Amino acid sequence: MIVIPTDADAHRLFDFIAWGSAFAGGWAVSRWRLSEARASFPRENGYVIALGLGAILGAYLAGSLPSLMQGVGSLSHSVAGALAGAIFGVELYKGARGIRQSTGALFVAPFGIGIIIGRWGCLFAGLADGTYGTPTNLPWGVDLGDGIARHPVEIYESLTMLLFLIAYLHGLAGRRVWAMKYGFYAMAIAYGAQRFLWEFLKPYPTIAGPFNIFHLISLGLVVYGCVWIARAGRQGG
Repeated sequence: MIVIPTDADAHRLFDFIAWGSAFAGGWAVSRWRLSEARASFPRENGYVIALGLGAILGAYLAGSLPSLMQGVGSLSHSVAGALAGAIFGVELYKGARGIRQSTGALFVAPFGIGIIIGRWGCLFAGLADGTYGTPTNLPWGVDLGDGIARHPVEIYESLTMLLFLIAYLHGLAGRRVWAMKYGFYAMAIAYGAQRFLWEFLKPYPTIAGPFNIFHLISLGLVVYGCVWIARAGRQGG
């Protein structure tokens, strides 16, 4: 068992580092390979409002539900909920405005970087963060201060998204179609698939059989990505 030093304030520090790095890394990647995506990005206030409102509502609705179901009643937020909410808001806006092309390419690298770094903040925040794993007998189980060895689900998620980001950057370097045109959809699939898997190692209350709210959100992200890649392929986009 690995003892992890924890501090509830660690989350704020890692959030600052994560999203600062996400901004810088996203800018660098966009300048390197995504000039077409930058040129076609909708520079409309309505787009930004739809994205922001969707992300905020999705983050707090999804994040707070498990707390309410456990009788805690605390307001929480969720990255998975923010992503799903942002997608929902943007797709509604794009549908109303008749925008057909993918507009998410500029967000792939920033989101990946944010998760890779930010999840370590969840780990070092310890039990107070509420994102810890279930008990395990595996040698890499982590003790977050209560003497119980738990799955380091935060590290699992960070490492799997790191693998995706490496694959994505390799795809951009080779100008692969999946990365250049369908990168955001691929990210939704990758993030949703790995998050769906790790949710079985978290003690959140279930809402449908063995599945919690984040299982359903994750599955929705995977379906969303697959449907839109198939649709774009049929349209030759």
